[in-house]
Amino acid sequence: MANQLAQSESPYLLQHKDNPVDWYPWGDEAFQKAKAEDKPVFLSIGYATCHWCHVMAHESFEDEAVAARMNDLFVPVKVDREERPDIDQLYMSVCQMMRGNGGWPLNVLLTPDKRPFYAATYLPKQGRMGRMGMMDLMERIEALWTQERPKLEQEAEKIVDLLEQEGDTDTVDDTPTPGLLESSVQQFSRQFDRTHGGFGGAPKFPMPHTPLFLTTYGAATGTDYAVEMATTTLRHIVRGGINDHVGGGIHRYATDAIWRLPHFEKMLYDQGLLLMALSDAHRIAPDAGWDVHIDDIVTYLTRDLLDETGAFYSAEDADSEDPETGESREGAFYTWTVDAIREHLDADTAARFVTVYSMQEQGNFKEEATGERTGENVLDRADDWPALADTLDTTPEALRTEMEAACQTLFNVREGRPRPFLDDKILTDWNGLLLAGLSRAGQFVDASYLAPAKRVAAFLCDTMRTDDGRLLHRYRNGSAGIDATLTDYAYLAWGLLDLYDATLNTRWLGEARRIAHTLCRDFADEERGGFYMAPETAEDVIVRQQAISGGARPSGTGVAVYVLHRLYRMLGTTAFAETAEQALQRAGRRMRSQPTQHVTLLWALHHWHHAGREIVLAGDPSDDAYRKLLETVRAHQAPEDVVVHRPPADDHELFDWAPYLAHQPPKDGTATAYVCEGFTCDAPTTSPETLAKQLTQ
Repeated sequence: MANQLAQSESPYLLQHKDNPVDWYPWGDEAFQKAKAEDKPVFLSIGYATCHWCHVMAHESFEDEAVAARMNDLFVPVKVDREERPDIDQLYMSVCQMMRGNGGWPLNVLLTPDKRPFYAATYLPKQGRMGRMGMMDLMERIEALWTQERPKLEQEAEKIVDLLEQEGDTDTVDDTPTPGLLESSVQQFSRQFDRTHGGFGGAPKFPMPHTPLFLTTYGAATGTDYAVEMATTTLRHIVRGGINDHVGGGIHRYATDAIWRLPHFEKMLYDQGLLLMALSDAHRIAPDAGWDVHIDDIVTYLTRDLLDETGAFYSAEDADSEDPETGESREGAFYTWTVDAIREHLDADTAARFVTVYSMQEQGNFKEEATGERTGENVLDRADDWPALADTLDTTPEALRTEMEAACQTLFNVREGRPRPFLDDKILTDWNGLLLAGLSRAGQFVDASYLAPAKRVAAFLCDTMRTDDGRLLHRYRNGSAGIDATLTDYAYLAWGLLDLYDATLNTRWLGEARRIAHTLCRDFADEERGGFYMAPETAEDVIVRQQAISGGARPSGTGVAVYVLHRLYRMLGTTAFAETAEQALQRAGRRMRSQPTQHVTLLWALHHWHHAGREIVLAGDPSDDAYRKLLETVRAHQAPEDVVVHRPPADDHELFDWAPYLAHQPPKDGTATAYVCEGFTCDAPTTSPETLAKQLTQ
């Protein structure tokens, strides 16, 4: 019999609807039941493509004995961390306070009024190897709840006090100086793995916003080693086993230090962020082959994750059914034996393929859970094409063409395997990151990528909104719901501004402006500066936390600062600049003490101090004269520059948003460019040649 999760739209919650555990979704009903029955709440947080969440579910939540004890002792509550990132952030902070680390599955025990008193990650049924088991935990909690309740209440109160005080040490200070950027890049250099790329050892996450910051800063300041760290990291990612060479797309992280052995989930946000980082690398070195990898990612996205609405699904699982044994295991869809390669490719091609992709007869893949070799191989390109061609006595072009054809053959074979589980919910924030990635790729690599970018932007702006204009976070099966958090607003505004930069369609600028106003109203801390993760309307979180730190995804505060500052430069809205500066000041202490942990804020700070030029193009975009000016701008545009299209008509709504544009018309009815930098403007010009000089002086 299904439990209370059966009516949920979350794929993760639906995975647990048939557990013998009497799960409730997060909501009033569960906590009212806990109060009425005087029981603690067992809060379990995970997500649909989480490998260890699956393991714990099988060992504990599907076990009748465990479930009976849980139902008797607790009110069990399930939360999809991707649907409620504000709840996840709050209780992950608790876990890190109590244990010094965190991860998923995340299990937290709460009083009926949501105050936490215990936290843990993965819990097997029985304790082993020093790790407490579920049965041990429940015996201990039952005794404490009935015999030492005041002690638990005091612990819960102390944790809530710490949560409330967490941000009090962030004092408002001066905005960090450009010197912090230089010293941060030097610190990245000390952590950089010069052999394999990336920063630190295993495990290695792509963290594409780090290369994005390094390429932006390096190109603007002439810091070549910053660009080299970024491009070296990206090269190893796209060559490594973390890249799906057969089907496209990047896996969630590498379990080793050389990017060979992935954790096989594929997350939408990684694809969007990598499109951004690779597009910026392409902008710097357009002949370095980055466009091939960009196209691989876009092909994967539009083939496997695209919904009929035009938006994109969230993720694919790491686990799938082994076609030989019928059992579910990690990486079954993606790995190959050497014998399988020989079966499907001709002998000479197979021999070269085994060399190119670092395959071994005994297998190069070890299961993360057991550490045992399976005889399977992850495809990991051993070197760049010229070096491999030299080893195999052929040309780079011939070898690459042969390997592409071989991968297509293997793709066709792989399509017959059972696919990993697809998490088909649509999230506003993750689609916002993808929108930014597609828009950058469309502007700098291939204009055809702008078509899916426009479709996803239209869906998010038309569908993921309430009647009062606020954003919604999740869409599935024709239904949009869940109040949006800071990252929904910040990431979507980022994507819309990148789409505007690529198209100069005023609609997208207007949508970004509207979102930014709501972001400031609902999330800004007006007293101390910065931004909360949950909106001011949130009533079901015990503490509204600031969203300063980032992780595998960019910091919501960092992106919000960038968006507001960029809009200020485009529209002249001083309130946006003031709110952004207050957030930088509030975050300054953390940025100085742990700069590499706040890379998105560093990226925003770079744009704050290296603001670039404000360029207005006035006229009709269909005129040849306008197009020539635009081509000139595109040839010299830096990442820090902003470009605004000023329509020729004098009654456009844009002048209500940016009144200064009324004073920058087309001169004598001819398309005109206005270039300003550092509060100083050049003379307006209708000449592409003069404009080119202004942009290169």
